[in-house]
Amino acid sequence: MQSYSPPLEKLIKQLSRLPGIGQKSATRVALYILNNKDDLAEDLAASLMEVKEKIKFCPICFKFTDNEPCSICRDSNRANGVICIVEGPGDQLAIEESGTFKGRYHVLHGVLSPLDGIGPENLKIGELLVRLENEEIDEVVLATNPTTQGEATASYLADLLSCKDIRITRIALGVPMGGDLKYMDTMTLRHCFNRRIPVSS
Repeated sequence: MQSYSPPLEKLIKQLSRLPGIGQKSATRVALYILNNKDDLAEDLAASLMEVKEKIKFCPICFKFTDNEPCSICRDSNRANGVICIVEGPGDQLAIEESGTFKGRYHVLHGVLSPLDGIGPENLKIGELLVRLENEEIDEVVLATNPTTQGEATASYLADLLSCKDIRITRIALGVPMGGDLKYMDTMTLRHCFNRRIPVSS
């Protein structure tokens, strides 16, 4: 038996396709949109269409942008010879918001996953190699996530780039601030001890 009218059911179904939104959350969002007295539905629809029409990949680093190239690739102050390699646009955004990295980025748009049929040719690795030939790069920072696939991708890139005269670094991995050792997984603890650093007096 159908609980809602077909248009509302259709909206709930579409919202539940979004990551992290189940059937109940989708229903709650759909009902909120429906009950909202402002122009929320129209504004939301217009914003979605504008994003689909105007946002594209930067032809250099492949992050999301509405300009070609993106503002970071156009910024001469960011051309400091360091490229940070990340899995996706969300990772790039998180690093950028931290304000700790002042170089440029390269977004792979995924990680190596042979079981899912994702090999080097499915990522932006070829484009990375072209950049390394055309730009004056001194260091590549591997900032893939600390997952099995992320580690495999970082290892693959490290091997691939080892023949080039470029410093290859990996972001530090370990216990997060406020973390508790007894709740850490084995891989995290292994990284903590393998990459420990001296403490200055």
